[in-house]
Amino acid sequence: MSNDFLYPVTTQTWSNGRHVVRCVKVIQETWDVRTFCFMADQPVLFFFKPGQFVTLELEIDGLPVMRSYTISSSPSVPYSFSITIKRVPGGKVSNWLHDNLSEGQELAVHGPVGLFNAIDFPAEKLLFLSGGVGITPVMSMARWFYDTNANVDMVFVHSARSPKDIIYHRELEHMAARISNFSLHVICEKHGLGEAWSGYRGYLNQPMLELMAPDYLQREIFCCGPTPYMSAVKRLLEAKGFDMSRYHEEAFGPVPAEVRQDVRELAELAADAPQVPAADLNQVSFTSTGKSIQVGPAETVHTAAAKLGLHIPKACGMGICGTCKVLKTSGEVDMEHNGGITDEDVAEGYILSCCSVPRSDVSIDY
Repeated sequence: MSNDFLYPVTTQTWSNGRHVVRCVKVIQETWDVRTFCFMADQPVLFFFKPGQFVTLELEIDGLPVMRSYTISSSPSVPYSFSITIKRVPGGKVSNWLHDNLSEGQELAVHGPVGLFNAIDFPAEKLLFLSGGVGITPVMSMARWFYDTNANVDMVFVHSARSPKDIIYHRELEHMAARISNFSLHVICEKHGLGEAWSGYRGYLNQPMLELMAPDYLQREIFCCGPTPYMSAVKRLLEAKGFDMSRYHEEAFGPVPAEVRQDVRELAELAADAPQVPAADLNQVSFTSTGKSIQVGPAETVHTAAAKLGLHIPKACGMGICGTCKVLKTSGEVDMEHNGGITDEDVAEGYILSCCSVPRSDVSIDY
């Protein structure tokens, strides 16, 4: 690893796009969770909004794989960034990373992107709610406020399966011991033989929340965890009349069940639908390859590419990760994204192919 980062005159600043980075450290957080730390060979200041994520570009078993992970470190430590990954039984990517990614290896990342962050929703009083490895984005936020000595009142509530599964436990206790504006509460679903635990047990509920943060109705809330966990939190808050415009959750993850069902239903409808009139078709041209195709009123640029056998990398399929960004050189599209592209990129003509529907003939530089 180069020591060029000691000389800031050569330093560049991170921007949304593709970057090659090197793994410089692997930290075993718990028995099945590891943190992977990355730096660039040429010094880069990794500035991002705490809570945002990156997409890893990998090759597993000879096939390209894209997967997005939240940045768990804070931009207050600017020359590197980290992601924290739990080994998931049967998980193709998480298991490969745990078994194969080691210090010194290079890989490409895309990002940073994401609407779930603490910078765009400033508040004097915050409540962080997390479950399992969902702790990573809110830990990034807490680290940022801690490192910058921000005058922010923080209550940090984390739910873990057992004491041995508490990620960042010692660091969280250190933060709580050092500053008065950081209140820590950990809930363990259960504890095994030989595991001492005197804290909260079971699942987060209304009485617990009242004890931990009596003024939670006045706080800005950031929540991340398994889908059932976040659904339960929302039901709890809505039942008490919480202003849900002040509730923010990490939207990136597996495609929600209701979305998958919508896709299936739309596919069935499309199979029975009459042929689209030629006047309603738009042509999508990929100028770098010289290929073009006509698409229907609801088909995306990414669909057009796939029909032509062109592989535009994609991870989330919901306009969140930014992986499928391409340059549109002409034409108009309707793009309904979820934070995976910046206003600056849009101004320069870039679109996310997975969620961009042509409204005229369009040309794509791909």
